[in-house]
Amino acid sequence: MNETTASSLPPGGGGSGWGGAAGQSPGRVGARAPLIGVLALQGAFREHVRALEACGARTRLVRLSGDLEDLDGLVIPGGESTTMTMLMERMGLLGAVGQTVRGGLPTLGTCAGMIVLSDRIADGRADQAVLGALDIGVRRNGYGRQVDSFEADLEVSGLDGGPFRGVFIRAPMVEEVGEVEVLAEHGGRPVAVRQGRVMALAFHPELSGDLRLHRQFLRLVEEAKTA
Repeated sequence: MNETTASSLPPGGGGSGWGGAAGQSPGRVGARAPLIGVLALQGAFREHVRALEACGARTRLVRLSGDLEDLDGLVIPGGESTTMTMLMERMGLLGAVGQTVRGGLPTLGTCAGMIVLSDRIADGRADQAVLGALDIGVRRNGYGRQVDSFEADLEVSGLDGGPFRGVFIRAPMVEEVGEVEVLAEHGGRPVAVRQGRVMALAFHPELSGDLRLHRQFLRLVEEAKTA
């Protein structure tokens, strides 16, 4: 189980630099940097690694169940949710990740990661697995296909510094909410939610060039460590 650094990763898409919002310098966390696992089977995991490390966290790519050991937090990135869960099952990760997340590990899911963390999928395959960590029902690609991608300014609860520019790419639509805290909405529908130590976003913060939501997640990690 080796930690990784952004400099060791091959080039990936996404965002202009990682200086946070205009005029802000990257935030740093804690005396001992938390170790955050980033699920790295497919999708935009490289961009999350760069953002987390710009915030002062250490990172580890998660591809096997043993990679979950001793983590302080976990990120499930965007990608294709059906492919992602099939790969997780094939690699023996699905049950291990589900147990770890439901056991209280702070977790951030973005786009497809929101789908994986959800409890219900309106249009998923009959055999598509979910972790059931968030009491929400989602629709895959609810905002349209790749050509329908868009950006929108979002007012996020508890986030200082003005609106957050959300990047929506084949984003899931939250159609049902249960016992979750809605952190942000777009067009009257939730696009950011939290339940306990689990956060999920329908958009891609790692592609925005704005570190504030990664910092917010790392604050959640720090709170869990001191609880």
